[in-house]
Amino acid sequence: MPPANIVFIHAESMDGRKMGCMGHPALKDATPNLDRLAAEGVLFANAYSNCPVCNPSRASMWTGKYPHYRDCWNNHEGLRDGVQTYRDALEWSGYRTQAIGPIDYAHGKHSIRDRIGSWTRSAMIERPTVRTPLPQVIGPGQAHGADWQHTWDAIREIEAAARERRPFCTYLTTGLVHPPFMAEQRHLDRIEAQAIDVPPLFGLEQTEHPAVRYQRVAKNCARAFSPMLVRHMRHVYFAMIAALDEMVGRVVQQIDDLGLRDSTYIIFSSDHGEMAGEQNQVLKRCMYEASAHVPLIIRGPDVREGAVVDEPVSLVDLYPTLMDMAGVNYQTLADRPGYAEALDGESLMPQLTGNAPRQRAWAMAEYHGDRACTGTFMLREDRWKLIRHMGFASELYDLGEDPGEQRDLAALQSDVVNRLEGLLDAHFDCAKIDERAKAYDRASFLRWRAFAQAEGFYEETMAHVFSGYDRQSIEELQRWTDRDEAQIEAWLERTSN
Repeated sequence: MPPANIVFIHAESMDGRKMGCMGHPALKDATPNLDRLAAEGVLFANAYSNCPVCNPSRASMWTGKYPHYRDCWNNHEGLRDGVQTYRDALEWSGYRTQAIGPIDYAHGKHSIRDRIGSWTRSAMIERPTVRTPLPQVIGPGQAHGADWQHTWDAIREIEAAARERRPFCTYLTTGLVHPPFMAEQRHLDRIEAQAIDVPPLFGLEQTEHPAVRYQRVAKNCARAFSPMLVRHMRHVYFAMIAALDEMVGRVVQQIDDLGLRDSTYIIFSSDHGEMAGEQNQVLKRCMYEASAHVPLIIRGPDVREGAVVDEPVSLVDLYPTLMDMAGVNYQTLADRPGYAEALDGESLMPQLTGNAPRQRAWAMAEYHGDRACTGTFMLREDRWKLIRHMGFASELYDLGEDPGEQRDLAALQSDVVNRLEGLLDAHFDCAKIDERAKAYDRASFLRWRAFAQAEGFYEETMAHVFSGYDRQSIEELQRWTDRDEAQIEAWLERTSN
């Protein structure tokens, strides 16, 4: 039997819990195509990003290595030239490959805000570095035009690839469902409005953890959101998921119409999630479920139908899974330039074709970028979820009893915290990883500051970055003060050895 085809649909910023097949009542009629895909394949109910921000997440997934392996610390630090990805491995084995949409894993592609915000995070300057526009409802045909174009391009690519006598892998990535929150009325109408949940909302005075406090300030989420705003934001966000579902349906229909169903794997996932008001936050860059939990559905040859896998998995598991789908032995590539000696993930094929238990009963994520003042690690095992802030107290949640992560149990369950931190340390040198990332931060900032001061734009740039950077009015631009610069100097002095 020839190797199977692979179609990989990779969304952006989609909380993996927000689908009808995951039991969310507001979306019970909004995701029929994703629900059908889950009914015809395997739904991984606890899948996680390995880094809850775009570029490091994708770089990790494409290379099968955790972000720290190639120093993918932030959105600016993606893959450099010469690093080989699963696409290279598939092409080497004879596949026709095509990647359509914003791939977003390369080095040096993001804004100065992403760089300065990341480099100076340990200085803990409590000023916002981002502004998120209000949700919008726009006219018919005015939303997501680029994503529809990418979808039609993928459909044409699948048709062209099917005419060739070799297997193919088509990767489609969308800008949906990343903010700004924007949707057409017809998609809002598909959401069960009365079932939209509004999570608890709270101000900065209710945030005692200093690392979480810093994150909320940097995200411009210091004040309690209004319930009306959050309900509207979540309505629009859910409608964007409904729009994405339509695109998924078009691609799946093309595969089925071409008679490729029995010879093609379909993978649906996302790079990370979106807070959308949970924990009184927006965007991602944190380890709470809305940010780190991603969708993962796989349908294809010999894949079980209607199965649900509850064990934790993560995006780093996709590379070895793709190799199994293509019948490629990765070790035949491991000694070639640009490939790692081994992949970090564990293939999902035993769970796709049978009910085999996972060899590794946990999933790990890490984050070292802006809007987080220190290295952050997440470990999910069974019902427990550890969020480890290096240099600060850890958080612990029992997701079986508290899926909304409202009760931090770290102080009450210190034995569980110690066990999970020990499990993390047994597999990852968290302290060393954090040290490397912060040394990179300091050296990068010093180089840039010397250049910016010599050219005369240092204070102006810092003022813009720490006033929200973009979407700011003149009134919102706050100058860079001597007190702010003193914090920078204190941080540099503190980290000089």
